[in-house]
Amino acid sequence: MVRETEISTQFGFKIYEFIPMRGVYLLKTNKGNKCLKKINYGIQKLMYLYQAKEHIIRNGFKNIDRYNLSLEGTPYALVNDDIYVITDWIEGRECDFKKIDELMKASETLAVFHLSARGFIPDESVKVRDDIGKLPQTMEKRMSTLNKMRDIARKNRRKTEFDIMYLSNVDSYLDLAKQAVKTLDMEGYIRLCERSYFDRVLCHHDYTYHNILFDKDENAHIVDFDYCKSELQIYDVSTLIIKALKRLDWNVEYARAIVGAYNRVRQISSEEENMLKTLLIFPQRFWRLANRFYYRESGWSEGVFIKKMREIIEEKEKYLNFIGNVDEIFK
Repeated sequence: MVRETEISTQFGFKIYEFIPMRGVYLLKTNKGNKCLKKINYGIQKLMYLYQAKEHIIRNGFKNIDRYNLSLEGTPYALVNDDIYVITDWIEGRECDFKKIDELMKASETLAVFHLSARGFIPDESVKVRDDIGKLPQTMEKRMSTLNKMRDIARKNRRKTEFDIMYLSNVDSYLDLAKQAVKTLDMEGYIRLCERSYFDRVLCHHDYTYHNILFDKDENAHIVDFDYCKSELQIYDVSTLIIKALKRLDWNVEYARAIVGAYNRVRQISSEEENMLKTLLIFPQRFWRLANRFYYRESGWSEGVFIKKMREIIEEKEKYLNFIGNVDEIFK
């Protein structure tokens, strides 16, 4: 239960209405509508995200959910052991990935954001969140996990429907993982990592429809920076393509539109093209779903896992066709 009085006291406004929304609360206050969110990580990470956002805003990209400061000058409120953040409420609608004009606008906005998300050096007191250079090891580790989960499924005496679907499909997805590893040009990847490290780039790391909001003037805003970190920025482009195309029958034309819109603002380098192809080929969604199931990383019911696995398998032929034509997205 959120203590409204403690929140209002720490931030210095009066709360007239307190409305639960999806994962957050809409607060109607004497200082305008606010978004209240309880975070599930510590102040160290929060301060990293706060400094990153402030850096991005100073660099010219202002369409993000900026943290409000408390009366004590902190970007959070402490209520017992819970940590809450406040941002101004952005009145808008989520991006509709099935509308190509909105998808292209989301891609252009991402490129503008990336141009501002550079040169970030956090205070020494803040732990750096950095994944630059980790892709090869990550792919190898996840390939190993796919094999381990196959062993788990095989050893289950009473195999579930999920086990059966996993065992029937894991080999083909392992082949895709191996293809991704072979696709990555290590020399180009190292050059890209060196440039990105030198440029101190930031990546949103969860660039999907519900984190892209269009206001009444059709301006796009980027929200929810919980996963923001130093990472090669092309990762965000791959996320946008994957999140959109799984809803669009893996139509290569939509991917081409995304890349084209991005390139009009910030040109994708040849090294980034190679990494983007690698990320699109690697079966991340299949791995993630199985990992959550076999290592109990989600509270979903078995029925939900089965439904999601069916969806991935049912789209496999279209996905493989897309992978076979992945070079088309750069033409």
